Amino acid sequence: MAMSTSASRVSLSFECRTDASFSGGIPRIDGARFSSKLGGASGKGTFGMSSLILRFPPNFVRQLSNKARRNCSNIGVAQIVAASWSNNQPPSSAAGAKAVDAAASSAVSTPFVVGEDVVDNNDMDIGSCNGSPFVQFQALESFHKPSFLKSDDSVAIHAGERLGRGIVTDAITTPVVNTSAYFFKKTAELIDFKEKRHVSFEYGRYGNPTTVVAEEKISALEGAESTLILASGMCASTVMMLALVPAGGHIITTTDCYRKTRIFIETFLPKMGITATVLDPADYAGLEAALDNHKVSLYFTESPTNPFLRCVDIELVSKMCHAKGAIVCIDGTFATPLNQKALALGADIVLHSATKYIGGHNDVLAGCISGTTEIISQVRNLHHVLGGALNPNAAYLIIRGMKTLHLRIKQQNSTAQRMAEILEAHPKVKHVYYPGLKSHPEHDTAKKQMIGFGGVVSFEVDGDITTTIKFVDALNIPYIAPSFGGCESIVDQPAIMSYWDLSQAERAKYGIMDNLVRFSFGVEDFEDLKADVLQALEAI
Repeated sequence: MAMSTSASRVSLSFECRTDASFSGGIPRIDGARFSSKLGGASGKGTFGMSSLILRFPPNFVRQLSNKARRNCSNIGVAQIVAASWSNNQPPSSAAGAKAVDAAASSAVSTPFVVGEDVVDNNDMDIGSCNGSPFVQFQALESFHKPSFLKSDDSVAIHAGERLGRGIVTDAITTPVVNTSAYFFKKTAELIDFKEKRHVSFEYGRYGNPTTVVAEEKISALEGAESTLILASGMCASTVMMLALVPAGGHIITTTDCYRKTRIFIETFLPKMGITATVLDPADYAGLEAALDNHKVSLYFTESPTNPFLRCVDIELVSKMCHAKGAIVCIDGTFATPLNQKALALGADIVLHSATKYIGGHNDVLAGCISGTTEIISQVRNLHHVLGGALNPNAAYLIIRGMKTLHLRIKQQNSTAQRMAEILEAHPKVKHVYYPGLKSHPEHDTAKKQMIGFGGVVSFEVDGDITTTIKFVDALNIPYIAPSFGGCESIVDQPAIMSYWDLSQAERAKYGIMDNLVRFSFGVEDFEDLKADVLQALEAI
């Protein structure tokens, strides 16, 4: 809360202090509030926020003037400085209310934040209280993965938040900052911002404090320098390709992939003179030939792929492409950041439809790309032009969903592996596609680069389209729907859900048979799911 008032007036009503015990964690103040250690007179925090702890006398709110209350409420939940009641000889509540009236009436602006940088709009030094300097907001230290968080399980919960975030608040959960634009106090401040002497947000399409927290959390999981989160997975894919492939350029992709991605590559990119080589995921000889015969800008594939869960050797592909100057982007949506680390294996970019496992609750659309700052900045610049910004409320749902990511993935990995084995042995199932099975063509590759094989199992029922429809309709637990990766199990027939506009012969060209089923296992009890699948198979 920015206040332009003298220290003497404030000290009559509030006890303010810094927490000298802070040395890497976030301590409790009076059992409820957070604060950070100051780095000397400069006011720089050891890890994150430099916070001013204001100790208000009891019931002071009721004694505020209407004007002060309005000013306090206008500050907004995302910019409230940590505060707690004093337990040590609280000063007069009447005096406290008077001081807050003065402070709130004269407050002209509040601190604002970009990413990990916190700036005090007033650039003021209020003075001192009890012999200690008042805190000015300083730039937060840039970090992704805190050193004391060794497991991805903990990183998914705390990264981007626990040691300070670009939103000053004492709330445990990250607030949603609903604004379309950010203001500047004076034209001089705007000019400083434009000439990079002042840090700020500017416009909602260019960034948002809530969205930045989601990006930081994903970067920490992927081990990336930078992450850009967008309105959907397809938005992430298309903007990435448009940003990184020049007009007249060449892309290499794989036969098995999300259909809308294929449509974009085959029908939209040619309008820019961009051509593509489409290969089987395991055709490394074909990859070498394509690299030799074309000036390839980008190699882009899913791993595992949709819907047959094929896996490319990411390390091998990266080495081959880098030798020819091509960028490698892996869509890791089916793998998740917990099961596979594409960047560590050599890829330049990892992309996710965050709608799926990362969000995990079938209630939000989002996409993200992670990689080096240099590459992601190119995509970010085009994204700012094209739009497709993620709503901050959706960003909050992504943050919320990621806190249970490790719990969901462990359950879904386990259920899918066991169900794949059961289905493979069942007489009414013709074939099962799952990287965790030894029968899978890239099982060895998957074992080398994945620690779990995901929650989706594709399989072919022993029968025609009518028999397969009967099986799907006999299921009680899963929803018949597109998408995957959520808490609820979902089932679909790709021939109907995604390819119904094509003839049977045209579908067969992509390997999509009428008896193919894609089953996304949720977090329901394994025995319940097993019983439901088996009874549905018995019904055909």
